[in-house]
Amino acid sequence: MRMILRRIALYALTAWVAVTVNFVLPRLMPGNPVQTLIGKLTGQVTPNEIRAIRLSFGMGFHEGLLAQYGTYLNQLAHGNLGVSITLGAPVSSILRASVPWTVGLIGVSTVVSFLIGTFSGAILGWTRGSRFDSLIPTATFFQAIPYFFLGTVMLLIFGSNLHWFPVLGAYSANVTPGWNWAFIASVIRYGELPVISIVLSSVAGWMLGMRNMMITMIGEDFVLMAVAKGLARRRVIWHAARSAVLPSIANLSLAIGLVVSGALLVELVFNYPGVGDLLLQAVLNEDYPLIQGIFLVITLTVLAANLIADLVYLALDPRTRSEAAV
Repeated sequence: MRMILRRIALYALTAWVAVTVNFVLPRLMPGNPVQTLIGKLTGQVTPNEIRAIRLSFGMGFHEGLLAQYGTYLNQLAHGNLGVSITLGAPVSSILRASVPWTVGLIGVSTVVSFLIGTFSGAILGWTRGSRFDSLIPTATFFQAIPYFFLGTVMLLIFGSNLHWFPVLGAYSANVTPGWNWAFIASVIRYGELPVISIVLSSVAGWMLGMRNMMITMIGEDFVLMAVAKGLARRRVIWHAARSAVLPSIANLSLAIGLVVSGALLVELVFNYPGVGDLLLQAVLNEDYPLIQGIFLVITLTVLAANLIADLVYLALDPRTRSEAAV
C-alpha cells in the first residue's frame, strides 16, 4: 500500500507540473497571445468572448501572475478550459466529443499489439531456432514503416482499390449515433483498418522484447527446476512468461506516448474524428485555448495510463511489494 501511495503522489506531482507548464508556456511566447487573438478577430468577438479568451489563459484583468495562476487552476477545477476561437464553443465540450475516439483507437490498438506481441514473443523465445523465427523479419519490416505511411498505403490498396474495408470516417452515414448495435458494428468496421495499421507498426517491439526475455528466463534456476520436477510444459511456459513479461509492462507506459503521437497522424490519414484533425486545425488557426486543452488532456491521459501500468507491474512482481515493505 505504501508503494501504491508513493506512485499516486508522484503522478499527482507530475500532473501538477504539466498543468503549470501549460499555464506558463503562453506567457513565454513573444508578445501577448491573448492580444494577438483579439487583434485577429477585431469586430467579430463580444466582450464576453474576450473575457473568456483571457480566462482560458488564466489572465484576469489587472491581475498579477500569481493571481492569474489561481484563476487558471480554479477554471480547470470547474472543467473550464476556455472557448475555442475558431469553433466558438467551450473547449471542454469539443474535447468530450473528440477524445473518446482517440482514446478508443489508441487503447484498442495498444492492447491488441501488446497481447499479440507478448504471446507470440513468448512462443518464439521458447521455440527459438524453429521455423516460427521467420515471423521476426516480417514484423520488423512493418515496424520500420511509419504509422501514417503504412496507413496511407493500406487505405489505397485495401480500401479504395479492393474495397475490403470502408474508407474515411468513423462510422457509416446511414446509421444513427447511439448505444445501438448498428452504430457499434459500424464503428468497429470503420476502425478495423486504422487499428490494423497501428498494430502492424508496433507489434515487432513487443515480440522481440518478449522473445529475448524468454530466452533469458529459460536458463534461470526456477525454470530448470520446474522442468526437472516434470511439470507440464504449459505450466513451465507460464512461469517463465510471467517473469519475462515484467519489462514489457514497464515499457508499456513509455510506448503509450509514442502510440499517441503516431495515432494522431493515422487519424488524419483516415479522416478519423479524433484529436488529430482537431489539433491540426487548432495549430493552423493559432487557436491557443484549444491547443492548450488538447495537450493538457493528452498529457493527463498518458500519465493515467502510466499509473495503471505501474500498478499492474506491482501486482505481478512480488519483489516490488517486498521492497516497499522494508
